[in-house]
Amino acid sequence: MDSKFKNSIEYLTKVFPSVLSYTTQGECVIITTPKTLPKLVTFLKKHTATKYEQLIDLSAIDHPQRKYRFEIVYQFLSVHYNQRLSVAVFTSEAMSMESITPIYSAAGWYEREVWDRFGIYFTNHPDLRRMLTDYGFRGHPLRKDFPVTGFLERRYSEMHKRAIYEKVNLAQEYRIFTLDNTWNLKN
Repeated sequence: MDSKFKNSIEYLTKVFPSVLSYTTQGECVIITTPKTLPKLVTFLKKHTATKYEQLIDLSAIDHPQRKYRFEIVYQFLSVHYNQRLSVAVFTSEAMSMESITPIYSAAGWYEREVWDRFGIYFTNHPDLRRMLTDYGFRGHPLRKDFPVTGFLERRYSEMHKRAIYEKVNLAQEYRIFTLDNTWNLKN
């Protein structure tokens, strides 16, 4: 990491005192709050010391045991300085995030995906709707508390002559696997 980049990160932490920064494997990670995120992202894109013109990725991680259950990670690239930057934000189920789509248009797709998969709501998003699951899908499949089998299954019904949804019906019982006997049926 060059000294000019280090100086820009130090300057950033002075402008935004609520952010924390650390370096891992040669890349900088910034932790901020949902309230500070839009201003921080605007600064990262427009300031001459940073110039992070590209949003490379946006993803989320679910930590159900934490108070702020979701960690949203934004990956930025500064072509001008040849640097990458990760910005992490922690949020809960009850909190919503401000959309950064007005700042980075690429965020629209990523925020829709995070909404669909994790249920994290982005305010002021121009088109926040499901994109990877069915219209009637219940729940958010990448949450750790989402059942592996899901809630509903879809099949073609000869009687109705169309596709229908039914509650999941497991044809095989769950089994308890132990080191002594791996095929005992659950009682």
